[in-house]
Amino acid sequence: MQETGRQLAREARRAMREGPAAIARRQRAHLVEMVAYARANSPYYRELYRDLPEQVDDPTLLPVTNKKLLMGRFDDWVTDREVTLERVQAFVSDPALVGERFCGKYLVATTTGTSGVRGIFLIDQRSMAVETSLGSRASAGVGVGDVIRTLARAGRSAIMSAPGGHFLSAAGTARFQRDSPLLGRAMRTFSIHQPMPELTAELDRYNPAILVGFLSMLTLLAGEQEAGRLSIHPVLIIVGGETATAADLERLATAFGAKVRVAYAATECGFLSVGCRHGWYHVNSDWAVLEPVDADHQLVAPGELSHTVLLSNLVNRVQPILRYDLGDSVLLRPDPCPCGSPLPAIQVRGRAADMLTFPTGRGENISISPMAFGTLLDRAPGIEQFQIVQTEPTTLRVRLRPEDGADAERVWQAVRGEITHLLTEHKVGDVTLERAEEPPQQAPGGKYRRIIPLAKP
Repeated sequence: MQETGRQLAREARRAMREGPAAIARRQRAHLVEMVAYARANSPYYRELYRDLPEQVDDPTLLPVTNKKLLMGRFDDWVTDREVTLERVQAFVSDPALVGERFCGKYLVATTTGTSGVRGIFLIDQRSMAVETSLGSRASAGVGVGDVIRTLARAGRSAIMSAPGGHFLSAAGTARFQRDSPLLGRAMRTFSIHQPMPELTAELDRYNPAILVGFLSMLTLLAGEQEAGRLSIHPVLIIVGGETATAADLERLATAFGAKVRVAYAATECGFLSVGCRHGWYHVNSDWAVLEPVDADHQLVAPGELSHTVLLSNLVNRVQPILRYDLGDSVLLRPDPCPCGSPLPAIQVRGRAADMLTFPTGRGENISISPMAFGTLLDRAPGIEQFQIVQTEPTTLRVRLRPEDGADAERVWQAVRGEITHLLTEHKVGDVTLERAEEPPQQAPGGKYRRIIPLAKP
């Protein structure tokens, strides 16, 4: 029987009260259920798990998967026979369908190709219900004064994102606005592709109580606030997507006079963790497993930085994600967090904010968020992978890997046009774009840095 939202929220709060041992018991029970469901309904997992014990409550018994393996077997991976890669690709090619239900049931979100493969993920209703319940327990510690200040501005939330793409932030916001139109009016997406003067003017008029975005974009806005070109006073800032240092968070808090919370999640598991006031990410381990491992996928000790991390999403049944290599380097806290949370705490070292900064003829610098380039080129046809390297202050070397069958010359012309347009909109001129002969290069950790800024002297 499917749990109701109220039951899930009540259970989520009870788990926190009962402590780490009870949370671990719930995790094992949910893992048993998910593995059994995957074996029964996914041809891929039925084949992969054929030699495993009948019941599995230890994630280390499971083979490791990754985006390339799963996307290569997409039609066998999914548990709903209505879903095919061809149908989903047609769906995500239409920006008008962002936030709409695929097959009348699923939210669809795409990921960038930092691991060398673009991912397409379906999120079922059960996942969204669990995410809502975990969000309610995360907000339990919000002060009365903060609630009053937020309500005074009608709870307005500004979400810095890229319109037109099926990225999780944009798709999730659009879906929420369709499903809950009254509450959805308090959420607005602001395009990271806008020139900064236009963006700051719109934010000033909107006057958000909550500001959400990637670190690189929020850092740019903090600079505008410090310079007096932006004047907003959010109650809460939620930072996600890129690794933030204590200095980064302190700058945001000071610039905006707001509380700052970090969020570490992935399209593969949107409810993965919640940040605390001490700068740690607390993994919602009753519904997810996160294993810090070495290069051979063996567990590393708490307090030791991992080579990568393996994720098991214990909720989403349409696309089971079990022992999935996320590629991020994390550190598991070896002692209890001073915030008092019973959930395991991690720090993430894997997602750097690679800002591109260009000089202008006026003696100033203009910085552009890496997300602005990434989300723009993700929509360009014919690109399997790209990498932009700033080799000189006004030179960008563009490495491309076209899709099979794509005309490489046409892909290059389209990419050059998109980048030129972006630079022009941000009033950055006289930038040389070089077409590289070499393909995108992997970083030592295995991921592809899509944006590589000029090395500091």
